[in-house]
Amino acid sequence: MTAIAAPIDATRVEAAMRRALALAERGPAVGDNPQVGCVLLDASGAIVAEGWHRGAGTAHAEVDALSKVADARGLTAVVTLEPCNHTGRTGPCALALIDAGVARVIYALADPSELASGGAERLRAAGIVTERGPLADEAEELLRPWLASARLGRPFVTVKWASTLDGRAAAADGTSQWITGAAARQRVHEQRARHDAIAVGTGTVLADDPSLTARGDGGELLAHQPIPVVFGATPVPADAALRDHPAGLIEVGHRDLAAALPDLLSRGIRRLYVEGGPTLASAFLRAGLADEVLVYLAPMLLGGPRTALDDLGVSTMAEAHRLSIRSIETLGDDLLVTCRPLPRDSAPTAPHS
Repeated sequence: MTAIAAPIDATRVEAAMRRALALAERGPAVGDNPQVGCVLLDASGAIVAEGWHRGAGTAHAEVDALSKVADARGLTAVVTLEPCNHTGRTGPCALALIDAGVARVIYALADPSELASGGAERLRAAGIVTERGPLADEAEELLRPWLASARLGRPFVTVKWASTLDGRAAAADGTSQWITGAAARQRVHEQRARHDAIAVGTGTVLADDPSLTARGDGGELLAHQPIPVVFGATPVPADAALRDHPAGLIEVGHRDLAAALPDLLSRGIRRLYVEGGPTLASAFLRAGLADEVLVYLAPMLLGGPRTALDDLGVSTMAEAHRLSIRSIETLGDDLLVTCRPLPRDSAPTAPHS
């Protein structure tokens, strides 16, 4: 029989949720599963155990926390995401909480996935007090890539480019190494490692023969390598560096982005990093398929025709792609501007003259 849950002070609940969010951040940003944290509170609101999800095939956050207490009866579980209600590599977290005798479950966000949702309803049906808790906005921000993927049925897409202050990605003769400095280039490698896949077009493969690996300061391969995804009808040459990529290679075989993205999701790719040159970057932006835009700006001027973006389908200011700047970071002599595309109908009202 489930113990009766006594109310816990709201301040303690919020502190526990903040701790759960911090724990969630320890989990991997890549892979099918979301980053989730959980803390268990006693009747006074004190934390008695905590856990987080360490990646596919490992214990989910709730089960990880439950494994650290001998008796969970009467405890309150504070979780960043609604406990799952499906059996995959591990069992349903909702059932684990029920079997453990937890008295109350407080979660920040509902699970949007059709496969795993329904945990809250199952908990309530078992007599466990289950409710939405604080810090939903913070949890939404932490899980933004995973949530977008679950809601849209495609990978979360990050479009990145590097350019001079006058918007050039290369000199007139095509040379582009190096527009940005070492600190900016290292940040790109770190960002690659936080994505499931990295996308380029066949033009980039033929022109640059990139390796598309994620490497550390000393040139060593990082623990996670994004799988290269090549868009375009031209096959990747047999002797291309990508043929030796440690994560393998996906050749899409066409440039139909809307068709390709759901297929990539079915392959376990939830975060896609696009850095394949002006043609591919512009295609994603033009199609409205960019969820995040990263622009590295170098303090130099090149002039000439080699712009960072191609045609975006904009013929007048009213059709401009508008972005919200989320952060500006200095990396050596360069800047990293992180942006989010705004809805196309969000153009500001013209001021009165």
